[in-house]
Amino acid sequence: MRHKLDRSAHSVFALYYHLVTVVKYRRKALYSFDIRERLKDIVWDLSTELDIEIVAHEPAEDHYHLLFKATPKTNLVNAVNVIKGVSSRRLRQEFPETKKLLWGDSFWAPSYFLATSGQVSLGVLKEYVESQAEK
Repeated sequence: MRHKLDRSAHSVFALYYHLVTVVKYRRKALYSFDIRERLKDIVWDLSTELDIEIVAHEPAEDHYHLLFKATPKTNLVNAVNVIKGVSSRRLRQEFPETKKLLWGDSFWAPSYFLATSGQVSLGVLKEYVESQAEK
C-alpha cells in the first residue's frame, strides 16, 4: 500500500501507527458482534477529537487492532489513553453483562502495543540513511 504524504506549513509527513490493546486478563469480553461494532463506533467517534484518521480497525474477542494516521502534533499517549478510557467506560455501561468476565473498573489491560508503520521496511530505511554518508 502506497501512503499519501500529508503536508502542514513546515512539514511533509506520513505517520501511520498500529495499536493493539488487550482485554484485561485476556478475557473474551468482546464476544458479540454488537459489542465489537459498538467499540468500532466509539473509536470512530473519538478519532475527530483526537485528530487521527482511522485506516482500519478490527476487534477480536479478546483484543483490538487499530491502524491509524496521525500528524506530528498528535499526542500519541493521550490518544491511546482516551481510546482505552472512553471505550472501557462506555462498553461497561452499555453492556453490563461484560462485568461477569471482568471485575473492578478495568476493561483493558494496562499495557498496549504501538508501532509505527512506514512506507518502507526498517532495513531499507537503515540502508538509505547509511548510504547518505559523504564518500
